Amino acid sequence: MAKLGFVGLGIMGRPMAGHLIAAGHEVWLHSRSGVPDELKEKGGKPCASAQEVAQAADVVFLMVPDTPDVEKVLFGAGGVAAGLAQGKTVVDMSSISPLATKAFAARIAALGCDYVDAPVSGGEVGAKAASLTIMCGGTEAAFARVQPYFELMGKNITLVGGVGDGQTCKVANQIVVALTIEAVGEALLFASKAGADPAKVRQALMGGFAASRILEVHGERMIKRTFNPGFRIELHQKDLNLALAGARALGLALPNTAATQQLMSACVANGGAGWDHSGLVRALELLGGHAVAQG
Repeated sequence: MAKLGFVGLGIMGRPMAGHLIAAGHEVWLHSRSGVPDELKEKGGKPCASAQEVAQAADVVFLMVPDTPDVEKVLFGAGGVAAGLAQGKTVVDMSSISPLATKAFAARIAALGCDYVDAPVSGGEVGAKAASLTIMCGGTEAAFARVQPYFELMGKNITLVGGVGDGQTCKVANQIVVALTIEAVGEALLFASKAGADPAKVRQALMGGFAASRILEVHGERMIKRTFNPGFRIELHQKDLNLALAGARALGLALPNTAATQQLMSACVANGGAGWDHSGLVRALELLGGHAVAQG
């Protein structure tokens, strides 16, 4: 039985922490919104601060929304860093800036502790099913130490490279996901406007080369108009901003990423920051004056 900590118990963090508890580990918990009763009832140990979590646990997992949130949880008052002792490990499973990740890791290393960045893909469904894809950056030794815990939360677990490479991989993942959602939205909008049944078009496409997990899951959301998150547009927008900032630093052009980010901005401007990212189709519908389906 390991002594683990988990900070950040939102849509993703709650089921992920639950899997660690269900496996029989001692898990200390903290979240700015409070520790859910369901985790306490399963045996999770509530803590008043992230510092308290780090004092009790040998491995501390983070799952919070953005780069400033990770910095605050790690280094703010009552943060993780204040509770660390030499030999402990910090695992950040949030999706944040690769450059900031390297800076955070250096500060944690100065305390004699290891740091692994391990952002995930798979959304709420994957978190609940313990089928997340986990993209890791860190030393081989640190990765080996925490891999058994990753296996309780995910299925496709890869050490991509050194610290920060996990976050770089996640940014690449978010580019693919965003552009595929946009493509599915355009395809279903075109089919619907042309008079075809978008549900039957989706069914037909699922049997061909256009088939994808996004067509399967998010295509259905677009047709059924189920835009409750899931993964919020404002978070995916943040990830695309990371991609575009990185591209500028690297001297790259990512034209379709930029265009899709603008569609997400249009959703946010129309009250959609909290929609599931499949709600991107609504920006296309506004431009086309037509909805894929009636909700």
